[in-house]
Amino acid sequence: MKQHWPAPERNKEPILAVLRRVLPAAGLVLEISSGSGQHAAFFARELPGLDFQPSDMDDENLASISAWVVESGVPNLRPPLRIDVTQADWGITRADAIFNANMIHIAPFTCCEGLLRGVGRVLREEGVFVLYGPFRLDGQHTSESNERFDAGLKARDSSWGVRDAETVIALAAQQGLEFLERVAMPANNQTLVFRK
Repeated sequence: MKQHWPAPERNKEPILAVLRRVLPAAGLVLEISSGSGQHAAFFARELPGLDFQPSDMDDENLASISAWVVESGVPNLRPPLRIDVTQADWGITRADAIFNANMIHIAPFTCCEGLLRGVGRVLREEGVFVLYGPFRLDGQHTSESNERFDAGLKARDSSWGVRDAETVIALAAQQGLEFLERVAMPANNQTLVFRK
């Protein structure tokens, strides 16, 4: 039931460093596409002033997240919600911050669009949206390994692929999300930070 993935284990500390700096001191953080649940459990333990609401749409992932919630035993980590980002109703109407990692490149672009629309709906005024993953910058891959990764994704599904940061930033602006900063992360990843 409980899954343990290498990527969240590798990137949780660098992401936490960004979250500590940009998230509010208190409030509800909605994590979209929580995957295994490792991030939510780790961040909830490390940021006890915030309530964490994990989510996913995959049954195996939801089971894994639930197992991490139970095992963590931290009071500020909620049971997961089933959220399909392409749907208008996320089952939650307000969040003080929203976090998403490693989803938009392994999903059709409609999921990126749905994510940004949903963040625009659910995030409170002055709330922060943090988006982590690989991105192309100025239309270029940031490394040869990301270029190979992108080619591999597109070979698996032509609707997948590493997205242009500028495209995502422009779409976010259409949803009332102001781009604040880009943080270069280990392993040729980036964190984009927005405010509503």
